[in-house]
Amino acid sequence: MAISIKLASNDADLAAARALCLEWLDWHWENYPSDWPVDGNPMERGRFQDILDDLPTLHARPGGGIFLATMGEHPVGCVMYAPETTGTAEFNRMFVSEAGRGQGIGRLLLDAMCDQMGKDGYDKAVFSSAVFLTHAKAMYEAAGFADMPHPSGFPEEWKPYVYFMERPL
Repeated sequence: MAISIKLASNDADLAAARALCLEWLDWHWENYPSDWPVDGNPMERGRFQDILDDLPTLHARPGGGIFLATMGEHPVGCVMYAPETTGTAEFNRMFVSEAGRGQGIGRLLLDAMCDQMGKDGYDKAVFSSAVFLTHAKAMYEAAGFADMPHPSGFPEEWKPYVYFMERPL
């Protein structure tokens, strides 16, 4: 089945991205390690829904974007980015549904997004993720991302559970 990657450009694309994000949220909580803190988790459902409601603003072009992956007609993955600081974009909500896994879709999304970030004038991409997502970290490392320190002010109690990475574009 043909895989296609594109920038979201209409309400149907946004609806598909939101649906994938909700699938990701469900997956996250089903796989969330029991020894992790829950208080302050950015994946808390109410907090996450507020983010989903604001996706078009948070990732507005030209400084941001939402990428969708489809297999045939079916949305199977997404990733989003927005300005972080001058010259740096932050990406988040990278997700490939179970139906799309094992097809290299995560890497295709990552490559398309990084290419667009460069075209948008960014010279660096950054992100954070959970340490229990070891398969994702391996993909990021293979794509040229390297560990970076936690940002100033990052809560001490979360440092053992979250890593940050960066890559020049």
